[in-house]
Amino acid sequence: MNKDLRILVLEDMEDDLEIIEYMLEKAGMQFKTKRVDTKEEFITALHQFNADVILSDHFLPTFNSLEALSITRQAGFQTPFILVTGAISEEFAVNTLKQGADDYILKSNLTRLPSAIVNALKQREAEAEKAKANEALRTQYEELVKINKELDSFVYSVSHNLRSPLMSVLGLVNLAKSEDQNRDNFFNQYFKMMETSIHKLDETLKEILDYSRNARKEVNIERVDIRKIVDDNLERMQYMPGAQDIRKEVIIDDQFPFYTDRYRFSFVVNNLISNAIKYHDPDKAEPFLQITVLTKADKAILEFKDNGIGISDKHLSRVFDMFFRATQKNDGAGLGLYIVKEAIDKLNGQIQVVSKVGQGTTFSIEIPCSALPTVMGENTTINQVEGHLHP
Repeated sequence: MNKDLRILVLEDMEDDLEIIEYMLEKAGMQFKTKRVDTKEEFITALHQFNADVILSDHFLPTFNSLEALSITRQAGFQTPFILVTGAISEEFAVNTLKQGADDYILKSNLTRLPSAIVNALKQREAEAEKAKANEALRTQYEELVKINKELDSFVYSVSHNLRSPLMSVLGLVNLAKSEDQNRDNFFNQYFKMMETSIHKLDETLKEILDYSRNARKEVNIERVDIRKIVDDNLERMQYMPGAQDIRKEVIIDDQFPFYTDRYRFSFVVNNLISNAIKYHDPDKAEPFLQITVLTKADKAILEFKDNGIGISDKHLSRVFDMFFRATQKNDGAGLGLYIVKEAIDKLNGQIQVVSKVGQGTTFSIEIPCSALPTVMGENTTINQVEGHLHP
């Protein structure tokens, strides 16, 4: 030990204390003892002596070791408590340990006392370190909860306090354009530049929102209607620039029911359709987008194939990187495909891309079916599913 131990000894026999001290000195331990033998003396010493360890005989004139142990713990002291007594039953010894004693030593065999003291002190030190680590984790958890609340506020601010005024500015720009057309076209090019910049900023804000939602939203497993999700997203984007020029072909074989997170699945479909429209090749006589979906008992296989402008080989390996933009035609921050990959990862799926400049791009996706339809309900969280699969 690297310091003198303060040992509080609850013992009514002076001779027994001398034997204890002899055994500790023989083991090379440095210590200071204080002997008490009444409840009042014990309570006083407990608060004033600042003991590192308590050694207690069981049978005392006015009370016993179990009372002493109870007083110690109720007072909030976690000081190692070792029973040092005469012959006792094994049942009594086990009961004492269950009530919080660290060890018991028979007076007829005190050779184990030094090691028992050292082990008890090490155990208490380890428990103190564990408690300290748990407190640090609790503090970190509370900090994370605080940060999450702040992120919620940030997402709301992006959604409401930034995008709404942005749309108001866009409305004013369009109004100014119409007013200017009644006089001359001098400012039209500036209005167009302003409108383009506003759309780029709005697209970036939407990508930030999508990133936040995907990162923080709980995975919620339910049965999804793939055909409806594809049709809804195609209809939603029918007025995108160039959408009317693209031939859409949808082939869906959904004989097996499919269970996954509807929000993330729809986001993936939406983003890949949007990219195919945004990056179509206007110089081609017949630009097309072909969407193929096949559901199996354990997964869904999707393919998005187009004959758009394509992606160069030097950029292909980075298309799923955060903030990466392979072309200047990208109006956002370069988060779209990154979020697609993150969403598919959260669904335990895979995505691959093949592309050639001037020929087109094909995204191939596999997403596992995440529930057992014969057992699970329609609105089941991923934790419930995992709990069923791995009880």
